Amino acid sequence: MRKILVLAAVAAGIAGSAQAADITGAGATFPFPIYAKWAEAYKKETGTGLNYQSIGSGGGIRQIKAKTVAFGATDAPLKGEDLTKDGLIQFPTVMGGVVPAVNIAGVEPGKLKLSGEIIAQIYMGDIKKWNDPKIVALNAGVTLPDANINPVYRSDGSGTTFVFTDYLSKVSADWKSKLGTNTAVQWPVGIGGKGNEGVSASVKQVANSIGYVEYAYAKQNKLSHALVKNADGNFPAPEEKAFQAAAANANWQEQPGFGISLNNQKGADAWPITSATFILVHAKPEKPEEVQAALKFFDWAYKSGDKLASDLDYVALPSNVKDQVRNAWKGVTDNSGKPIF
Repeated sequence: MRKILVLAAVAAGIAGSAQAADITGAGATFPFPIYAKWAEAYKKETGTGLNYQSIGSGGGIRQIKAKTVAFGATDAPLKGEDLTKDGLIQFPTVMGGVVPAVNIAGVEPGKLKLSGEIIAQIYMGDIKKWNDPKIVALNAGVTLPDANINPVYRSDGSGTTFVFTDYLSKVSADWKSKLGTNTAVQWPVGIGGKGNEGVSASVKQVANSIGYVEYAYAKQNKLSHALVKNADGNFPAPEEKAFQAAAANANWQEQPGFGISLNNQKGADAWPITSATFILVHAKPEKPEEVQAALKFFDWAYKSGDKLASDLDYVALPSNVKDQVRNAWKGVTDNSGKPIF
């Protein structure tokens, strides 16, 4: 309901404006809260609105390929060869973390500790109860029930699933060989929920459940979360400094389209399941003015949206990365080959 109300408010603002057409985009649910907040502020400042459909990364990729929106949004970055094949430019907007949200009576937020290997075994169905010896060994002093674990996963094509399974593939050889990294996998156990919203709702409703959601959704929906052991063996809290620590030494130019993984990075304070979220636009759009308006929106967000992002528990990109992105926008041209930004 929250998503519908926010978008309706944005759409209403658009309808009331004769100054500029709305910018159209679709895709990842991970960044929806910050895109909606940016859209509200941008509309007030410029008169230009944003119509963003929070339909999942898979849907965003399909829509930008079909050229039905000015931009697509995905948490799962496309590879260089796919960007080239479809004539797309890709760039990050903000960073955030994915957290295991849990619903266990009597276990307070941040008190349960898990390792990546344990999470992988839960989602493979190998660890079935909360008082499994492997979980108990990490949680001295925490009373864990003799209850079946109810895993919740994304039922739609999802960049959040890509981030989560990429992490599990890095920490569990068994997971990597049997399920791997993808926007959707054949889950051996559990129940599905559509979007971060659906997983959040299921975790809230189902006792003894665990689900993976973007941290902002966990916090805003008051979900209890577990701590996860990082590459240095620590259990940092999921918060801005932990997400920043994960990106501190990242080489953003390592992959085409800035498509790097920030999962399981070294660093005492690094949150182990961290990711950027990405935008896709056509390098030679059929309607250059629409993509130009979208790039102006994201340029504004880079300049004026960091505080709004932080307020919603996202992490702004480093300044040097923003400059690298603006340089990449020179590759977006009109039919004459002139850069539109």
